[in-house]
Amino acid sequence: MTTATPAATATTHETDHPIARFEGLWKIYAKPGTAIAVEALRDVNLAVQSGEYVAITGASGSGKSTMMNIVGCLDRPTRGRYYLGGQDISTLDDDALSEIRGRQLGFVFQSFNLIPQLTVLENVEVPLFYLGVHRHERHDRAMHMIDLVNLADRAHHRPMELSGGQQQRVAIARALVNEPLIVLADEPTGNLDTKTGQIIMGLFDDLNREGRTIVLVTHELEVAHRCRRVILLRDGEVVSDEHTGG
Repeated sequence: MTTATPAATATTHETDHPIARFEGLWKIYAKPGTAIAVEALRDVNLAVQSGEYVAITGASGSGKSTMMNIVGCLDRPTRGRYYLGGQDISTLDDDALSEIRGRQLGFVFQSFNLIPQLTVLENVEVPLFYLGVHRHERHDRAMHMIDLVNLADRAHHRPMELSGGQQQRVAIARALVNEPLIVLADEPTGNLDTKTGQIIMGLFDDLNREGRTIVLVTHELEVAHRCRRVILLRDGEVVSDEHTGG
């Protein structure tokens, strides 16, 4: 990982490999209480390059959440391979996956997932605390990201004192603070009104223009087509993969 400032690192993750790659990937679940196998993902082959802005979309049950969980190292494929930053993580144990999540991935959730007892600054510092970053560096890096999302004047407020859009901006700052390979956003506008959702998507647009790699799951076509690439899933299969130009 480069030691440059957080603002500069967005353009310094280039490697000889795609950032993320699926090779012949399947995810099969056993339906509880039955012998029925559910094929959530079926022979998926795709790659995400550094700096891409990707939407994964499809109807409920299409496999998009399963795909996001595997990209985010929250689940493992049943068969096939998943490479992140050139490393095959398909068979890593839970401790190794947790380490990768903490160091290489940033997560933004529909429900924000902020800790209500902590201030904005403390919430953004949390990933760095678990990485063992020194207190002064945690503070400086967190404040940099809070300023990036235009919330410096709210740094010492708690989540309940913020609007939904402001809470999502805090979540985005927290996702960026560990300088991740990929920012993963799961229905990031799902709990927001239309106007606020557009503001949040504008922030993602700006982050991508700065060179950050963003993969988001959404069922909203308007949100998906803000991205530069749209992957459509149906019944666990990729039925289209289009570069839209944003």
